[in-house]
Amino acid sequence: MADVRLTTSSFLVLGIIDELGEASAYDVKVQAARTVAPFWSVPHAQVYAQCDRLLEAGLLEQVRQESGRNRRVLALTEHGRTALREWLGDPEFEPVEARERGILKLWFGARPQVLAPVQLDEHRSTLRSYAELAEEVGELLTPGQREALEFGIRYEQMMVDFWTWVRGREELRGPAEDS
Repeated sequence: MADVRLTTSSFLVLGIIDELGEASAYDVKVQAARTVAPFWSVPHAQVYAQCDRLLEAGLLEQVRQESGRNRRVLALTEHGRTALREWLGDPEFEPVEARERGILKLWFGARPQVLAPVQLDEHRSTLRSYAELAEEVGELLTPGQREALEFGIRYEQMMVDFWTWVRGREELRGPAEDS
């Protein structure tokens, strides 16, 4: 059993496999895209690499399925369950890195009157889809899943408010001069 440094992506893989009981790397990738991608994305290649690392570290065990395509299915070992429980119980704070392309463009001088309408439309659309999801399946979610969805709703509302503010500031300045 190798000693390996666990990252948030490691715990994402452990958490999804724990949730599913057992899963292939492909299953993890699909479940991540279906569930946590709006607030924590992980590249597909990283999912496969994490599965290999966690398997080598003894946090996952491998079972080959006899039927079908004989694909590799992974399950948490007791060591993996312990690591996941410890991580879930750790209240450590780590600052969030907001990766909003529109904000980066503003920083480097993009024209707000060009950005704001598109940003508003997209964030409003995402907000609507999260609100619809909450309405449709909110009762079926675990408390933690519902709280994560609420984070998405509040984040998108904050972005709508922000881009509305940006647009309002531009309206106060008047028409932009072409450079």
